[in-house]
Amino acid sequence: MISYPPEIELEHAPCPLGCHAEDVEVLVGYDRLHNLPGKYPVVKCCVCSLLRTNPRPTVDTIGYYYPDGYGPHRETVGHFANDVAITPRAWEKLSLSPFQWNNERLPTSLRPGRLLEIGCGSGGFLHRMAQQGWTVEGVELSANAAEAARRLGHEVFQGPFEAMPEKKGSYDLIVGWMVLEHLHDPVHCLQKMHRLAKPDGYLVLSVPNTGSLEFTLFKEKWYALHLPAHLFHFTPRTLQSVLEKGGWRIQRIFHQRVLSNLAASIAYVLRERGRLPRVSRALLDFPKMSGISHHLVYPFAYLLSLFGQTGRMTVWSRR
Repeated sequence: MISYPPEIELEHAPCPLGCHAEDVEVLVGYDRLHNLPGKYPVVKCCVCSLLRTNPRPTVDTIGYYYPDGYGPHRETVGHFANDVAITPRAWEKLSLSPFQWNNERLPTSLRPGRLLEIGCGSGGFLHRMAQQGWTVEGVELSANAAEAARRLGHEVFQGPFEAMPEKKGSYDLIVGWMVLEHLHDPVHCLQKMHRLAKPDGYLVLSVPNTGSLEFTLFKEKWYALHLPAHLFHFTPRTLQSVLEKGGWRIQRIFHQRVLSNLAASIAYVLRERGRLPRVSRALLDFPKMSGISHHLVYPFAYLLSLFGQTGRMTVWSRR
């Protein structure tokens, strides 16, 4: 029998695409990132194949799985692999290098306008875009992270995106880096994003890719599974279905050229088997290492990305 911490209230949620069919259980996992208690099944819709965590914590209680040490909330100015030591000048040089990570890739045709970041954390991306001439706003669930972003001088709504006041047709660009999988009702939220965007506005999202070889190999030990904070688990096809239901048309999909998930997933396997503790610790730290470590494995990541087999993807969509 699966047990849950007393702080958690559970709910069963149907497929957000409106499918009426039986689900099949794919795996059962737990919070490996913070080792918080509770086990959570991931089920697959037998009609559309969308994977979702079910049952799941409710909106009011899922904050238990977002402690103050939660990685994205620690980010401030500077980016890539949480390397805040990179100065703006060094980052500019990296951006002009032959390395294109695809992790926050934006359409080159965009000119500075109004930008909304959903799940802005402590404001690192907002700050960088503001320095490039954008008028930026953010939405952030964590009060501590939202306050950190405000201290950088940016307007941030603190609370769930669903509760954010609507400013219809306001934004040239809406972004969400690894956020869609956290939302309790992604279709409803995508429809709201559609209303917030200008008629020619862009939506750029990144999500983990359960259609990748990584997920096939590691299943419940996959680093990007991140249960139960990740409520939905997308493939390119199921992501397209959800976006279309929300009113968006996919323009391009970029498979990210990073191997953070792969390294940390191997660490999970080694740790569970009690083998090579030093190696497992080093691999688990890989996502947080400085940029040079990621440059060293870039050729392998690039090759896997050509076949859509890295564990993260960035998607451009338009209204």
